[in-house]
Amino acid sequence: ATELEKVEAVIKKAHDAGKPFRFWGAPDTKTTWSRFAAMGVDFINTDKPAEAAAYLETLDARKFELKSPISVYKPKFDFDKNTRPKNIILMIGDGNGLSQISSAVFANRGELTITQLKNIGLVKTSSFDDLVTDSAAGATAMATGEKTNNRAIGTDKNGQDLKNLTEIFAEKGYLNGIITTDFVTGATPSSFFAHVVERDDSEAILEDLNKSKVDFFLSAGASDYAKIEKEFVQKDISEFNDFENRTAIFLSESGLADASVRGDQFPEHVKKVLQNLESQDKPYFLMIEAAKIDKNGHTNNASGIVEEMLDFDKTIAEVLKVADQNKNTLVVITADHETSGFAIMQGDLEKGQIEGGFLTHDHTGTMIPLFSYGPGSELFNGVYENTEVF
Repeated sequence: ATELEKVEAVIKKAHDAGKPFRFWGAPDTKTTWSRFAAMGVDFINTDKPAEAAAYLETLDARKFELKSPISVYKPKFDFDKNTRPKNIILMIGDGNGLSQISSAVFANRGELTITQLKNIGLVKTSSFDDLVTDSAAGATAMATGEKTNNRAIGTDKNGQDLKNLTEIFAEKGYLNGIITTDFVTGATPSSFFAHVVERDDSEAILEDLNKSKVDFFLSAGASDYAKIEKEFVQKDISEFNDFENRTAIFLSESGLADASVRGDQFPEHVKKVLQNLESQDKPYFLMIEAAKIDKNGHTNNASGIVEEMLDFDKTIAEVLKVADQNKNTLVVITADHETSGFAIMQGDLEKGQIEGGFLTHDHTGTMIPLFSYGPGSELFNGVYENTEVF
């Protein structure tokens, strides 16, 4: 801090005299370039001008500052560890690696609801045919317990159908629900009800949805579902109060707006669905996906990553509140893979600022974290394959 004060003072002195400022012999790193730019250094001294220019040109797009922190829910941890859970909620942050979570933690001044949890594991995500998985193979592994090829939905490496969790739970008398910020035909949600070898075959996925054991779904993209005959009754969230009919609820007509625009739409909808589920006696399985963390990773949008992760954390808070009320719900929170090789280059914890960096626009093979809460949560500690989540 004392050195920073001296450096800023001498830069100001030069500028007051109408002179540009340049350091000679300074460290030639991304962090240095960024710090110098923030301090108003006029010429960045570097042996890598093309790399430095590209980095500095994207600097503003890779920064994020959270003006108003979100509230953090503190779980009670008063469930009976020796009982079997009645309900199971699997929450998937698509593309959500440890850095994505960390960025939201730092932006929110050091803590989130998800970081209150104590049972934590690390999940290896490779698919059958590639070290780096896509969402289809990653979600299929969790939904069926078997590795498959990238792009395959609910089928094995030879294209044969695999039995998924919603089919298994239906046989045990469970209600099954799918909730996502993506279209219901997205690779992650469809892995829990469909059986197709190609993730882009949305027509076949919708046909499988009609034949599935899913009792209700909530997603973006009403126009996407309108392509085929409807087996689900479309309702507004305010009308969703029973399970007599299979129900479709839509967050948007087409793609969902960004978290910075839509506000608390997603956590509020999840809260309403949970209230509805808690009002009946059947056990339930619920898959909740925050899909747009991944989409912002693909576009290297640091602000979007943090905002979508914060939205996911608000949703996690609503889920944990219900788990604390009924004390018989297992909550598993993880990802299908990491996207973009996201890293936190620097930031300011007091101001809620982060600067992100990116390795790629695609998925990576790094392990992803898993957090669990409720009866059975101790089973999810350690390091294991994504098929073990099943």
